Amino acid sequence: MPKIFRAIGAMSGTSMDGIDLAFLETDGRQTLKFGPTASYPFAEGERALLRAAMDAAKYLARREDRPGPLAEAEALITRRHVEAIEDFLASEKIKPEAVDLVGFHGQTVAHRPERGLTVQIGDGAAVARAIGIDVAYDLRAADLAAGGQGAPLVPVYHRALAEVSGAVLPLLFVNIGGVANMTHVAAGQDPIACDTGPGNALLDDLMLARTGAAMDADGAYALSGKVDEGALAALMAHSYFSQRPPKSLDRNEFSSAPIAALATPDAAATLAAFTASGILAHLKFLPEAPRMIVLCGGGARNPAIVQALAQRAPCPVRRAEDFGWDSQAIEAQAFAFLAVRSVKGLPLTFPTTTGAREPTSGGVLAWAG
Repeated sequence: MPKIFRAIGAMSGTSMDGIDLAFLETDGRQTLKFGPTASYPFAEGERALLRAAMDAAKYLARREDRPGPLAEAEALITRRHVEAIEDFLASEKIKPEAVDLVGFHGQTVAHRPERGLTVQIGDGAAVARAIGIDVAYDLRAADLAAGGQGAPLVPVYHRALAEVSGAVLPLLFVNIGGVANMTHVAAGQDPIACDTGPGNALLDDLMLARTGAAMDADGAYALSGKVDEGALAALMAHSYFSQRPPKSLDRNEFSSAPIAALATPDAAATLAAFTASGILAHLKFLPEAPRMIVLCGGGARNPAIVQALAQRAPCPVRRAEDFGWDSQAIEAQAFAFLAVRSVKGLPLTFPTTTGAREPTSGGVLAWAG
């Protein structure tokens, strides 16, 4: 019988809202037993440092370099993950020796697959030493070395969820973080996946610039505004939407210039529609239409994005909660799952998800001792 690992997944996404943790018991294939989850938000000063690090990372030539604020941001990400994991263990009364493994994503500050470059800051080895648990990290690099995009990584977990859900396939999972990505799961096939365009990033940036808030809470601005169809068409004219998957993109790939002159509610409504339209623009690349779209990630909690997608989609749109899953926790669960697959040498990515030449495992294991 395959060993069941008790793993914690740790995810800090490009929305820069904080750290999500999730406990998962799994064999890295189909056995999934969900445990507790938690979120640890970043303070505004911490988000400001991470934004500065992303700006500095635009000029990186080597993934190991840490000029300017990048070194300070990496120390922050490492420290905050240690604090979060220690608090999580204490709050849930889980002893470190009862956890086999932590899957540590780190914070993406640059993703330029056309240059073979993806950079996630955070010291996985330091996390392992501090918490006393083995840590699997740097899970994207091997895929890039195999000719892949290095993203998205979560599709293999989406497939596992679909297979245990009992739902009629094919399903389309849509994860809306700073960037949105999709996974098409059909019976007996490798998942098909790609980044679809902006998730929350442009909308979050708009709110920060216009109101000082980190996000459009509850979609309030977007729901009170009206979509500007001309601005939406200008946003959708980007060449990314005509490129076939697999493909991925950086958080800052898209310009918000088309909505610059709009009132804030209309700009927010237009950006919510842009996220939805970017997702649906990729349905034409799928071999079979999905029977249902399942939403997860932070954007699944934004009613304006959900409504925009439901109004435009050719099939029912559901949230992960409709299946008893926690939409906010799925990415963190995925990194627990990926960590287990990494130590077992199982593929994390496929030609159909990232464009790698062959199914590819990856990751670095940092021993606690």
